[in-house]
Amino acid sequence: MNEDLFDRSPTGLKAAVSSKPVRLSNEDTYELRIRPVRKKIGNATVGMLGYNGMIPGPLLVVDRGSQVTVTVSNEADLETTVHWHGLRLKNAFDGVPNYTQDPIPVGGQYSYRLDFPDEGIFWYHPHLREDYSQELGLYGNILVVPSDADYWSPVDREVVITLDDLLLENGKIAPFSRRHTNRAAMGRYGNVFLVDGRTDWSLQTRQGEVVRFFLTNTANSRTFNLSMPGAVMKLVGGDSGRVEEEELVDEVLLSPSERAVIDVLFNQAGTVVLQSRTPEKIYELGAVTVNATDTTALREERFFKLRHFAAFDDERRRLPYEVQRAADKTILLDGSMMMPEHSLSEHSMSEHSMSEHSMPEHSMPAEGSSDARLPGVAPATMKEIEWEDDMPQMNAMTTSANMVWSITDSETGLSNDQIDWVFRRGDRVKIRIVNRIDSDHPMQHPIHFHGQRLLVLRRNDDLNRNLVWKDSVLVKTGEVVEVLMDASNPGSWMVHCHIAEHLESGMMFSFRVGERV
Repeated sequence: MNEDLFDRSPTGLKAAVSSKPVRLSNEDTYELRIRPVRKKIGNATVGMLGYNGMIPGPLLVVDRGSQVTVTVSNEADLETTVHWHGLRLKNAFDGVPNYTQDPIPVGGQYSYRLDFPDEGIFWYHPHLREDYSQELGLYGNILVVPSDADYWSPVDREVVITLDDLLLENGKIAPFSRRHTNRAAMGRYGNVFLVDGRTDWSLQTRQGEVVRFFLTNTANSRTFNLSMPGAVMKLVGGDSGRVEEEELVDEVLLSPSERAVIDVLFNQAGTVVLQSRTPEKIYELGAVTVNATDTTALREERFFKLRHFAAFDDERRRLPYEVQRAADKTILLDGSMMMPEHSLSEHSMSEHSMSEHSMPEHSMPAEGSSDARLPGVAPATMKEIEWEDDMPQMNAMTTSANMVWSITDSETGLSNDQIDWVFRRGDRVKIRIVNRIDSDHPMQHPIHFHGQRLLVLRRNDDLNRNLVWKDSVLVKTGEVVEVLMDASNPGSWMVHCHIAEHLESGMMFSFRVGERV
């Protein structure tokens, strides 16, 4: 066996099982054990990793405001941590290796004390070699139940699912190097789709039923654009709770680490296919069988009443001021390849641009200006989202040693772990995120902020018409996104791209939130 590669053999491993819900009460203690498992993926049997033998890991169901302890035992093949994605918990338990904790060695344990101040759907995953361990199955959801029984609209039932993909080559999971993350340019795009860890996900329901879906994108790199033709979809929530205005939608866009909450009315008998749509393809991810029955008008009438979330009224009133004022910080997203014999730039420009002359020069806009463009920002003709790995051989050659992704503070010129922002608890920090087009491989980046919550103010010149608290925001190729960070949680926190290979290639920095004196 090549000693540089992680072992992916399924020989001698116990079979993985499906995720099971675990109801935890305040002050409960629960154990997660990380260990290798074998799993059937289509016609292939592969070696993966699971929490408590499950892929996805156990669904942890907790009440808002509760506190629990989770002890993690590491029986895998590398040291690890667990990051509790989206939770505004105490900094010491955020799960960032060599930052908030030492990595958990093979054979070791670590106990996390978790707080749940917000309703909604969250998730957990490693924060060390995410490109390998998360791809191999180490992810699971957390459902935080509201204390207000009327927080969500009434539905007939709730379903929590993860969305993922997996790259198979000749019946095996494509190899991972122990030394360097590969596919560092674009990230690892899979050729097999998993819904809740399955290639054959399905659901049985009755005509007229309303089902609430809590959706989490756990993929390394792939963005999903979800739809259910033949049913009626209503967006009711996002990363951290309810949206400002419930709205009927045809599709929901989810980049890696983002979540959405949708209520779906199945008002026609038959089969409804869960799809992911791109400009070129339609992928069928699973199917819902809708059994014929009497549809009650009362249920449909209730579904089509679109509720307003009054908790956002103050934020809506303040929005014009926040949009017009100068940004407190501006960061630039960029990538550099150190492979002189190969360059992605020519390929990237031909794929992303309508014309080789379609990049106008831009000048720095005045603070608060409605012209959000900065140097290196794409014109409207650029491809905004990279849906597939369209150059797999070149992408596989790029590693964390020859491809450096960066987040740069435009004021200081410092990048990645050199950045050192300091805020005070209670600050409302306006951050402008600029995704430059003139990198060696321009593409979208889902930017995740640990420990805090965000509001998206605008994308380019488009104001946000429907607020929701978020912890991850997708910044498309050439896009400028302005967010407002509620710096409410003291500690030292990480910001990074949630394409796993970009994180492992340096695309991260930290900031501090201190107590007010």
